[in-house]
This record gives sequence, C-alpha cells and structure tokens, in this order.
Amino acid sequence: MSAKKRKRRTRISDIVSERGAVSVGALADMLDVSMQTIRRDIDKLCEGDTLRRRHGRVELAKQHLNTPFDERAGTNLVEKRDIGEAAASLIPDGATVFISIGSTPLSVARALRRHKNLTVITNNLSAAIALSDEVSNRIILPGGEVRLPDRDILGDGVLEFFGRYRAEYGIFGVAGVTEDGSLLEFHSAEVRVRERIHENSQVSMLVLDHTKFGRMAPAVGENLGDVDHVILDRRPDAKFDTLLNELGDRLILTERDDQ
Repeated sequence: MSAKKRKRRTRISDIVSERGAVSVGALADMLDVSMQTIRRDIDKLCEGDTLRRRHGRVELAKQHLNTPFDERAGTNLVEKRDIGEAAASLIPDGATVFISIGSTPLSVARALRRHKNLTVITNNLSAAIALSDEVSNRIILPGGEVRLPDRDILGDGVLEFFGRYRAEYGIFGVAGVTEDGSLLEFHSAEVRVRERIHENSQVSMLVLDHTKFGRMAPAVGENLGDVDHVILDRRPDAKFDTLLNELGDRLILTERDDQ
C-alpha cells in the first residue's frame, strides 16, 4: 500500500471516529478524491471490526459507539449530583473554569449555579445553558458545528480554542478507566481536547462514577495518576484498589452513609 493511500485511510478512520458517522460524499469532498476512491477505501476499512457501511455512509460499529447522551445523563443521577456538588465546593466565586463534554461535567455545571462571577470556557452546550441564568457569569464557547444529540462541539477548532485560554480549574469526565489507570474515550478528538484542558489548568479535576472503571473505549489518553483531584461516587471492583490507594488525598469519595 502506498504512503498516500495509507495516510488517506487513516484520515478516514479519524474522521469517522470523531463524528460517529459520515457520508461517502462528504468524505470525498473533505479528502478531494473521487467517490470511487472513497468507496474502495471504505470497503477495505470495513473488513475490520471498527467501521461499517450503511445507506451511503460509513459509521462506527456498534461496539465502538458511546451510550446516547440523554441515556447517560439519566443514569446514576444521585451519584452524579453528589460528584457535582463535591467538585463545585472546591471552586470559589470568580474562578476561571474549563468544563469538558459529558454528563458528569454537566452535573458539576449544575452544582455551580449558585456561584457568581465565573468565567466558564466550555464546548459543552448543556453546561453553558445550565450556568447562563447567573448574569454575573461570563461564558465562552467555541465556534463550529454542534454535535447532536450530545449537544457539544468537537473538532480541530475546539483544540485550538482551548489552547487560547488558561484556567484555574479544569473539569473533565472520561468514558472508561483501565486497570493501569489509562483514561479512555470513544473518539480521539475527545482525548486531545481533554489533554489540552488538563495542560492549561492550574488544578485538574476528573469527575466520574464507579461504572467507568473497567469500561472499554478505543481511544487512550493520559493516566489517572496525572490528575490533581479524582472525584468518585464510590470505590469500584477491588482490582482497582491499588490504583486508587496510590492517589492518596487526591481521591475524593462522595458515597453516602446510607448507600
């Protein structure tokens, strides 16, 4: 296979991983090649278990797709609310805050509703709306296309957007955590944005519930041990005990006595 063809097929995989699905015509336009060339590339890429063709488009195979946002937002509501409150208690009025995409960072945004004079930099549209009732807040959003139904914005422009700012606090979630502490996402673009938020924050906060431990996703990023605060509802399976014990007082558990 030529280097040009390999590069093009890698680019196709990256685009589909970022968007979840894209039409054959759109890929041809983006890569400035013929529909026939794209179809040949897709035929080859779909021989694996990551991509599949469907009705004139190529999409991620079901096992590589995340649970729909509204379904995620509706699960573990009490736990996510407690996680959000714990994170918000560490953030003073007047702070500058990055908030990433995801349902648990959204819970933090909801818990921050009582705060004032925040500067919030986010690509999470739901988080921006949650904080918009407080008129003393300043909310900064990137340009680009809103990804539905997640109501967030991704893409190369978002990476550059977060690179233009520095924040006192960076709040982000994760799709999964491996036994060695690797942080996983369903799209490589989500990993890159989370890493940029982490890099440009004075204090980083990973907010997640116990179900994310052992959950698999294809894109890997930084490690649990790199985060300043890990805010978790309760301990997961005992096989993660060593990983969590190494965090020391950086681990904040919100489990209630009555649970």
